[in-house]
Amino acid sequence: MIAIGSDHGGYELKEAIMSYFDSENIEYKDFGIHKLEAVDYSDVGVVVANAVTSGECDLGIIICGTGIGISIAANKVPGIRAALCTDTYMARMAKEHNDANVLALGGRVLGIGLALDIVKTFIETPFSQESRHQNRIDKIVVIEEQNSK
Repeated sequence: MIAIGSDHGGYELKEAIMSYFDSENIEYKDFGIHKLEAVDYSDVGVVVANAVTSGECDLGIIICGTGIGISIAANKVPGIRAALCTDTYMARMAKEHNDANVLALGGRVLGIGLALDIVKTFIETPFSQESRHQNRIDKIVVIEEQNSK
């Protein structure tokens, strides 16, 4: 299952992605917003991130105006590797090399067609089990543990 959430800057793109999920029978859980209203991206980013780290959802998609703020907020949650992607190559590398578990998008900087291609690539790309990639992820986990309070 995929967790999805946005602030007001990503609302329209979130709705388009959920329509795509419906058409492809992809399971998702909508963590808001549910109407066009101003909200803080940090609140939504953390809720989606927590759904991923708890195991409630396998992956997350977060959207704000640029994708920057919401990805910063989500990456504060231990265990989250949120990647802001603006093309399909970035989405593929985020999953294949970095085992990203949350995709961040900018609702005000991406067209719907490109955004849907990015989402599809992110969902379909597996993590490469090559040791060099896993070693790097393991180092990230150590950094996270050393800097947690």
